[in-house]
Amino acid sequence: MSTGTLHLLCGKAASGKSCLARELAEAPGTVMLAEEQWLAELFPWGISCPDDYQLYARRVRKVMGPHVVGLLRAGTSVVLDIPANTLADRRWLIDLAQQAGAAHCLHFLDVDPATCRSRLLARHAIAPLAAPLDPAGYEALNRYFVAPRPEEKLRVQRHGA
Repeated sequence: MSTGTLHLLCGKAASGKSCLARELAEAPGTVMLAEEQWLAELFPWGISCPDDYQLYARRVRKVMGPHVVGLLRAGTSVVLDIPANTLADRRWLIDLAQQAGAAHCLHFLDVDPATCRSRLLARHAIAPLAAPLDPAGYEALNRYFVAPRPEEKLRVQRHGA
């Protein structure tokens, strides 16, 4: 039996990662796991600061990791709607693919900041409670972002605006 492919998403806030994740998940034999959905359901009292996110995301990933490896080994492709925005995040995610003996594809959404900011404003207009990221939060979140580097030896597919 062949293994599935692990699809990873990298891009600044409001670059379109979740939209691309939903599109990729439409492929036959593919499932999507969205960290944001797991966090919202498991920790309904919310995440109020970056430290909360780190704590709760670590808990979710501890459970999600073996599940992803099992799906890949079973031949199911997995789209992880988890930001692969730091070197540490990408190392953990690539390790999942390696544990399963599966291929990976890092989808890098290379979108200019002005486009991301306008998307963020549009998101607020449509669903203000579903997108509680204000401009200051946007800038703070993007400080953690590290674009993929050649030395990481990743299979990267670049997506523009």
